[in-house]
Amino acid sequence: MTRFSPAVSGVISRVTEAALGPYQTAVIRIGFGATWLLFLLRELPHRHELYGPDGPWSWDLAQQLVASNGSFTVLMWSDGRVWFEIVYALAVLFSALLTLGWRTRTMSVLFMVGVLSLQNRSVFMGDGGDNVLHLMSIYLVFTRCAQVWSLDARRAARERAARERGERVHDRTGPALWGALGLVLVAVTLAGRMQGDWLIPALLWTVWAVQGLWWLVGRRARTGEPRIMLDVVANIVHNGALLVIMAEACLIYATAGWYKIQGSRWQDGTAVYYPLHLEYFSPWPGLADLLSASGTMVMLVTYGTVLVQVAFPFTLFNRRVKNVLLAVMMTEHAVIAVVLGLPFFSLAMIAADAVFLPTGFLRRLGDRVARARDRLPRRGGRAPVPGPRAHESPETTHVGFGA
Repeated sequence: MTRFSPAVSGVISRVTEAALGPYQTAVIRIGFGATWLLFLLRELPHRHELYGPDGPWSWDLAQQLVASNGSFTVLMWSDGRVWFEIVYALAVLFSALLTLGWRTRTMSVLFMVGVLSLQNRSVFMGDGGDNVLHLMSIYLVFTRCAQVWSLDARRAARERAARERGERVHDRTGPALWGALGLVLVAVTLAGRMQGDWLIPALLWTVWAVQGLWWLVGRRARTGEPRIMLDVVANIVHNGALLVIMAEACLIYATAGWYKIQGSRWQDGTAVYYPLHLEYFSPWPGLADLLSASGTMVMLVTYGTVLVQVAFPFTLFNRRVKNVLLAVMMTEHAVIAVVLGLPFFSLAMIAADAVFLPTGFLRRLGDRVARARDRLPRRGGRAPVPGPRAHESPETTHVGFGA
């Protein structure tokens, strides 16, 4: 029993002392935020038909469905066109701010509200990537995904430098945002709008209360122990959510692969041929004809797709093989985006795959982007975006309303 004690202690320390995967969670935040933002901007001319009052899925049908399954959507609070425009515009804004990493803790919650509100309003609008985005928007709420590559990390660096110079740092935006959202939650709850399933309303109230507690401890606690305890809890929640995200990605590929194995077209090696010749999935007919001209190539791609999807969860135990299959899957999704005309499905899956990218690769990628940014002409000086410290993150350096 004693031989396992050091190993168990090491695991507990690793899980509680730091939020793991800071670069991976940052890529997930940027990936899903940008995917939803680009989708909303592309569909801006068609927003009324997709999610609004002019859609085939009428407001009455949506209201009946929401009443039966208890799903959450603020678009059911009113059937007016003005309310829809407000919700859509806010969804665009929250997606942009989450991608940039501004007040990320709050924006992750509001991003989730925007995703659920639009998707649950018209449940038949989507191509598979919407289901991934739907789940990941909830998981992101539990992560500390602004430790690097975010405006929150930049602000935390400036505040840390100011404290080292002996200056006092005051955050007025965070408390103001917290108070305004609290008033909205109170008003909506008293108005009886938080009907249906209890999960999302409970999550909204819990995050709001925890944000207030975080600020109160940071300002009023006489010792560092309460803040350390909150950090430990936040790290545990983050690491648990990161594990769930990884398990979800593996489950998606495993189930997709095993279901494909049961299909006769996948068994005889011709399944890839058929979507290439569907008009709906053929934005480039000439390219589709070129790819499907060789029966051997179609067979290899068909069997290779099944093999990669089924095998991927098992390759996590071998880093080199995992990285190879990860590159293959990302390339496959990029090809799907171009050949089948499914860019947002592919972006969502690539963003989910990013949780398995090696930290060294992401650091090198970030360094190259930073060097390219530094070569651009700019006004004034900028503080560099810092990497995470072993025992410190943006959440531990300010009052907690951001990251």
